[in-house]
Amino acid sequence: MDAWVLWLIASGLFTAGELASGDLFLLMLAGGALGGVGVALLGGPVVLQLVAFVVVSALLLAVVRPLARRHLTEGTPEQPDGVAALVGRTAKVTRAVDGHGGRIRLGADEWTARSQYGSEHFPVGATVRILQVDGATAVVGDALELE
Repeated sequence: MDAWVLWLIASGLFTAGELASGDLFLLMLAGGALGGVGVALLGGPVVLQLVAFVVVSALLLAVVRPLARRHLTEGTPEQPDGVAALVGRTAKVTRAVDGHGGRIRLGADEWTARSQYGSEHFPVGATVRILQVDGATAVVGDALELE
């Protein structure tokens, strides 16, 4: 079997391993293996193929990988998930809410709720804004004040 075919197989295996790890390390080694393919296709000896593999892999690891990782992490905005995604949304009061408790409907879900300040009171049907989530209780405030 020709050396370039072995390098190509190695590159494919590194790429497949990268799909499992997602760290961009094995992908850089796959690029190095492609450097070995190039030297093998030009008829270079095995030692030169190994040198090409090491040099191309090292360059990719030193230059491309940090740039790619930064691009992937900085290009992705932080998105709240779980209960943090509820903060800022509005809900309807289904049982009067005050500093001690009450209930709100948010979409199809019903939550226990309490007002942010003990003196606040929201009657049934009022629209409130979720300010934070404390355990399984939404802390709410007046939806009109924050707009």
